[in-house]
This record gives sequence, C-alpha cells and structure tokens, in this order.
Amino acid sequence: MIKEAILWERREGNAVQCTLCSHRCDIPDGRFGSCGVRKNSGGRLLTYAYGKVIADHIDPIEKKPLYHFLPGTYSYSIASAGCNFRCSFCQNWSISQLSAREGDIEGYEMKPSEIVREALANRCRSISYTYTEPTVFIEYARDTAILAREKGLANIFVTNGYMTREAVDAVLGVLDAANVDIKFGKDEDYKELCGGRLDPVLDTVRYMVEKGIWVEVTTLIVPGKNDNTRDLRYIASFIAEIDRNIPWHVTRFHPDHKMTDAGITPSDSIMSALDIGRKAGLRYVYPGNIGAYGTTVCPECGTVLVTRGTDKDTVAEGLVEKGSCHKCGMTISGIWK
Repeated sequence: MIKEAILWERREGNAVQCTLCSHRCDIPDGRFGSCGVRKNSGGRLLTYAYGKVIADHIDPIEKKPLYHFLPGTYSYSIASAGCNFRCSFCQNWSISQLSAREGDIEGYEMKPSEIVREALANRCRSISYTYTEPTVFIEYARDTAILAREKGLANIFVTNGYMTREAVDAVLGVLDAANVDIKFGKDEDYKELCGGRLDPVLDTVRYMVEKGIWVEVTTLIVPGKNDNTRDLRYIASFIAEIDRNIPWHVTRFHPDHKMTDAGITPSDSIMSALDIGRKAGLRYVYPGNIGAYGTTVCPECGTVLVTRGTDKDTVAEGLVEKGSCHKCGMTISGIWK
C-alpha cells in the first residue's frame, strides 16, 4: 500500500525535505530518500513501507533485548522492509536492505488491526517493531500502536536511534519502550560502516529518556572495530551520565553481510565490556548471544532478582511485583507489571 508519509516539508520546485530521520533528505521530484522506501511524487512524500509485513514472530521479550520491561512475557514482533542505515555488518541485511527504489520490496499484507488481533490471539503482552528499522515504517507502526494501546498492549521499538525528535514526538503516548543501538563510540566509524553519524543517536537516547519512554541500550561488539577500551568507555560513560539504571546489553558479533572477514567476538571481549560498564557506574550490564540470558541482581545487597536461562524460563525470584528487592527494599528501575 502506497500512502502519504508524515514528517516532511515542501521545498522549491516540487522538492521536499523528509524530517523523519537524521539524514533529513532533500528529495527532488521523482526520487527516493536514502532509506529507499520514501519517494517524492509530484511534491508529495509517499511511503512504500505501509501495510506489508516482511517478518513476524512471537519472541520472548528478552530477545529484543529488554530485561527490565515485562520480563517473562512474549512480544509479537513485526517488520516492514527497509532501513535508513547501510551497516556492512547487518545481521538482518536480507530484509533491511530491500528498497522500493530497486523494486524489491517484499512482504505480505497485514492491516494494523490484524497485527493487533494476532498479538492478542497468541497471548502476547506487547508488539515489537523490530528486525529492520521501525523509523522507516513509522506510519504503519504508529497506526498499529494506537490500536494496540486501546487493547491493553504495550509497544516497543528496536531501533538504530537515527530518528529526529519530530519522529519521537509522533509516537509519544503509544510507544512504551525502546532498545536503542549505540554501535560505535566514534563518528567516523558510524560514517564508514553505517552511513550515519553518532550524535543523532545519542540525542535520541537522551530525548526518549526525557520523555518517559523506557530505554535499554545495545552495543554489538565487533572485533577490530569497537572492542577497544576507548569506544566502550565512551558508550558506557554516556549511558551512565543520563541514568546509571539504563540497562546496557553488550552482544556477540557473528560474521555476516559484507563483513565476513571479522571473527566471532571472543567471550573475553564481552567480559571486558561488562567490566567497563560496571566501572563506569552502570548498575545493569548484560551479555548477549553467548548462551544463557543475564541475571539481574540487586545493586544494593546482591540478591538475585530475575534469572534468565532459556527462552521460556525467565523467573522473578527476589523481585516483588511493585519493582523492588524483597530483601533490602531498593527500587529496581524498569516496568515490571
């Protein structure tokens, strides 16, 4: 379904400027923006990313990953094709790098109401807009999220964070949580490996937290790229300056897409990143893609609060329903109920 996009402005000569993501593309008539799914047609910006699902799954919330948001529940996860980044190491490149510009948009039609119905039928507590980049299908995600909220479902973005404040504002009131990738600690790496910049991503994290969206951060540890102490300290310190209670997930890289020459991230690199995060003052730092999910412990007394093993056995052991340690009473940041 081709639909008029939101978040754009008219320019001279039938040109438009897209204000959805931080590329802020100036798009001449008849051309696509950098995402490949938004096109200027006669001075109107159209989205080709509405109404078609390229992937849908029922996932444990921990796979987003979100550890402090409705643990032990399931999330109905959907994606539309496309992305505003061109990451050479993308793990989902076969669907994220499709574009209407190249005529290879794929998927099957699902109305927002059908997505919500599927989520409810499968006893999910939330809908996650994930796998590709939800920013580029924001119209589809927002329409779905409004209906989901009416039915008591939470809404989650798993995002690269390269969205404008206008885009965040467009989903305020229906977006409950986000996992934001901070991929590198240097702008030049973002430019070389993703086709973007670092500062807009950092601004998205700040702004989402300011607006009351629950945020967790993920960094994929790529050998030889961001596994150095400088990058990891920068990212960890940035998160800690905003809020020491923001969970940081450091995950293992597997060679994929255009970066098949780099090896799998050694376990030692993951452990080193966890240590850097803790030394920066972060209270909740978790490993990813190395086996069992991480365990949440009380930062005050060390009591085990939540254990995560396999996909189906997340257990809140020492965490009372209101979100505090049952032993010392410390409030544990998150959305627990």
